[in-house]
Amino acid sequence: MQQKDFLIHYGRQFGTLIGLLVLSAILWILTPYFLTVSNLLNIAQQTSINAIIAVGMTFVIITAGIDLSVGSILAFSGVVLAWAIQVGIPLPLALLIGLLVGLVCGLVNGLLITFGKLPPFISTLGMMSVARGAALLFTQGRPISGFSNTFRFLANGEILYIPTPIIIMIFVYFVAHYLLTHTKLGRYTYAMGGNEEAAVLSGVNVRMFKTIVYGLCGMLSGLAAIILTARLNSAQPIAGMMYELDAIAATVIGGTSLVGGEGTIVGTLIGALIMGVLRNGLNLLGVSSFVQQTVIGSVIIFAVLIDMALKKSKK
Repeated sequence: MQQKDFLIHYGRQFGTLIGLLVLSAILWILTPYFLTVSNLLNIAQQTSINAIIAVGMTFVIITAGIDLSVGSILAFSGVVLAWAIQVGIPLPLALLIGLLVGLVCGLVNGLLITFGKLPPFISTLGMMSVARGAALLFTQGRPISGFSNTFRFLANGEILYIPTPIIIMIFVYFVAHYLLTHTKLGRYTYAMGGNEEAAVLSGVNVRMFKTIVYGLCGMLSGLAAIILTARLNSAQPIAGMMYELDAIAATVIGGTSLVGGEGTIVGTLIGALIMGVLRNGLNLLGVSSFVQQTVIGSVIIFAVLIDMALKKSKK
């Protein structure tokens, strides 16, 4: 029995990594342009936004929740950030405003779930519509564009030949991994997802910590908005469409269980890279975007089937 649990645990840990390596090998065989330094850096850079959003999604899903509003929060944070820069607010303060918008939206989600007793699906679905509508109203449906090179460096610059978004992504993952594995927030996140009633009886302030988790998810959407706005040199009120699907996909593919209580930040990073590698490889092979959506949807279904099979094996 112990040997079985050992195999299940480490199979889950290394399965996604093996999948990433196999996928990369197949694409390397199919196209010589895949395994080049420039293309690999491009994959990491293109993946960074989804990977950062997926960190917040990982925390949320480990608590047995879901957040459908991350794409809309990204759009709202982006347009408020762009407005702050355009009216002359100093860049550090404007960046802080963008993060705070995401944080506040996330905290509202958390409060509606913990104090309002709304299901996470309903609360975040409502926020998805509210934040998107707010972004459209704030800009009257028009993009805000034209920023300084200093701001654009956050997406287009390099430090020691490494693109800035990759460095930001690595920093976010390092901090998130530490939070999830070495802090009270991380322990309570797993506890809430494993058995919320038991967590309450153990003295965990579930309302506070669950609200913090959703606030963190919103703030990371705000950070992703900063990078996307700097990359495009424009803040679009319609930005972030379907980003919630990509974030959920990266999280689930990375081994986080949709029923809560299980998941790792490293797994989510691998899941996000699988998504990025898959999209990049399909683009290099000239596969249409419609087929790409079908393939990615199939991968999500396959990942969930594996998760359910492992759950049954444990039982």
